[in-house]
Amino acid sequence: MLVGAKAVLIRGATGSGKSQLALALIEAAAQGALPFARLIADDRAHVEARAGRLLVRPARELAGLIEVRGLGIRRLAHEPVGVVGFVVDLGAADADRMPAREGAETAIEGIVLPRLAVAPGQPVLPMVLALLKLSPAGV
Repeated sequence: MLVGAKAVLIRGATGSGKSQLALALIEAAAQGALPFARLIADDRAHVEARAGRLLVRPARELAGLIEVRGLGIRRLAHEPVGVVGFVVDLGAADADRMPAREGAETAIEGIVLPRLAVAPGQPVLPMVLALLKLSPAGV
């Protein structure tokens, strides 16, 4: 998901709510709670470290497609690439109320990024909105 100028990489097991969070972020932007939110990829994303940044792109055959539970596959406007600003891990076993620094970061392709670990069943949208609004430069 591209949210503002940075991408949010959403990870989790099948059925953990990745697509639901993506749609909720798009709706939050439509309601004015975020400046901008648009799909980059759903289901499969390609990540690549380049010049000290982590880039994310959709799998070519899935670009612009999202699965909406109960409705099936739908087409949405999408962005072709984004620079990842932080990672959200849904259903994270190591989610803590007051996370230690080492749990608040993750490394992907050698790039260290801020990480939000969300316990199973926790409402994730308020946490992501708080992270975006309360962090320096929106993370």
